[in-house]
Amino acid sequence: MLTEGHCSEVELLLYSPQECEASLSIWGWGSLGVVLFLVTFGPFVIFYLAFYILCFVGGGFVVILLFGKTNSEKYLEQCEHSFLPPASTGVPKCLEEMKREARTIKIDRRLTGANIIDEPLQQVIQFSLRDYVQYWYYTLSDDESFLLEIRQTLQNALIQFATRSKEIDWQPYFTTRIVDDFGTHLRVFRKAQQKVTEKDDQVKGTAEDLIDTFFEVEVEMEKKICRDLVCTSPKDEEGFLRDLCEVLLYLLLPPGDFQNKIMRYFVREILARGILLPLINQLSDPDYINQYVIWMIRDSNCNYEAFMNIIKLSDNIGELEAVRDKAAEELQYLRSLDTAGDDISTIKNQINSLLFVKKVCDSRIQRLQSGKEINTVKLAANFGKLCTVPLDSILVDNVALQFFMDYMQQTGGQAHLFFWMTVEGYRVTAQQQLEVLLSRQKDGKHQTNQTKGLLRAAAVGIYEQYLSEKASPRVTVDDYLVAKLADTLNHEDPTPEIFDDIQRKVYELMLRDERFYPSFRQNALYVRMLAELDMLKDPSFRGSDDGDGESFNGSPTGSINLSLDDLSNVSSDDSIQLHAYISDTV
Repeated sequence: MLTEGHCSEVELLLYSPQECEASLSIWGWGSLGVVLFLVTFGPFVIFYLAFYILCFVGGGFVVILLFGKTNSEKYLEQCEHSFLPPASTGVPKCLEEMKREARTIKIDRRLTGANIIDEPLQQVIQFSLRDYVQYWYYTLSDDESFLLEIRQTLQNALIQFATRSKEIDWQPYFTTRIVDDFGTHLRVFRKAQQKVTEKDDQVKGTAEDLIDTFFEVEVEMEKKICRDLVCTSPKDEEGFLRDLCEVLLYLLLPPGDFQNKIMRYFVREILARGILLPLINQLSDPDYINQYVIWMIRDSNCNYEAFMNIIKLSDNIGELEAVRDKAAEELQYLRSLDTAGDDISTIKNQINSLLFVKKVCDSRIQRLQSGKEINTVKLAANFGKLCTVPLDSILVDNVALQFFMDYMQQTGGQAHLFFWMTVEGYRVTAQQQLEVLLSRQKDGKHQTNQTKGLLRAAAVGIYEQYLSEKASPRVTVDDYLVAKLADTLNHEDPTPEIFDDIQRKVYELMLRDERFYPSFRQNALYVRMLAELDMLKDPSFRGSDDGDGESFNGSPTGSINLSLDDLSNVSSDDSIQLHAYISDTV
């Protein structure tokens, strides 16, 4: 086996003498150089050398970066001034503008031209901004310009609304359309109540059943119109109010403001969710309605006729029992008073009145407990044996007139009845105005033109609402009578008797036409009317079946007296408060 020494000897034998001598020379000189380097510079020279090399390379990089940065900035500056537009100042400029003193912006506070209306409207705008905008806007900015722009937008909308409102004829709307809508709503509600009460007594109807039945009846009567989702779903209600506000803003806002979506959506949400929705919720709150009714009762005294009609027409046993208990409590108090003195007659009259009220309440409660409604099916076979109430008497009695009005609305003849009532009010009011005019002329006060102008405006309003070709619904009378009336209105001063000929024709039409009074006497509403008038058991009116004994006798004293100011849309500051005591005795 060859050892390591033998291998080196073999290797030396393989090389030539010259090669071995050169290899020994290189290793020798190299080793000598290393020894001398270490002796001269020390053993740590290698680390110093590496550190110096690293510093050299790092310094070179730093110099290159500084030089490149300087040249790059110079080049970019040259390019910016040469090719690019100047940069905006941005946020610093906005801060500088906001720190400047705000300019006072003048806003025209006139809306309708009447101070008595403009001031409350300005307060409404101010309170709306305070409640729905300012409480969160002031946390973002103190700049008033945004609030002023919102205020100006609302004012412009109100000005447009006031301007367009003056172009609308409100009289037909308030006297015909809104009355018809209200009457339709009442008929739907009563029919729904009737359907709920007709159910089996074992299945007690709930509020949800009444609501569902109400909208079912609404679909039946209104055909393709049903408002159940809008009235029962909060989400659909908000969507409907948003759409309504969108339409109003489109009609009232200037085109520039309406095209601004941010402004439009902002104002829409304020109107829909901040004003209309809370207003509807408040008006439909039962507690608010009860408080409002109490306030109205306290503000004005209820007269005897209205109070007794309410008791006779009430279908709520609980309310009747409450009135009866209150009357009994008041009776006990009056009987405990000292009856000596001059007020004994007054106290006796009050006691008799309260006893009469208590008797009416007991009678009504007994009727409702024995059977909530009159059995009209059994009485229908004996219509001929029922007492006959003349049409004249129906038109002057509030209770009877209400039933006849409901029937006329069902048959589509409400326009004839409303025309007759409106003419009655016009005649009475015109006579009063002319009497006042004559008395003032005697005193030397001349207001002839003003009074005649009001009379003419009222007469023209009645003609346009019921007799003109544009009237809807239109009273059907002879064309020559309408033409004669139009000619009189154009060439003569109106008188209280200007509508007498047409009113007489309308009265005869309601009396003779089988659709109206004759059919009303064969309807269940007629039986209910007799029951409310306490005329089923003790008839006080008797007449022939064909109604020949009835005639038109002019102006009944108990008709509804519509004021001339209502007919001509002229407001009056004078108010009349009725005070009456119940004086009927048992």
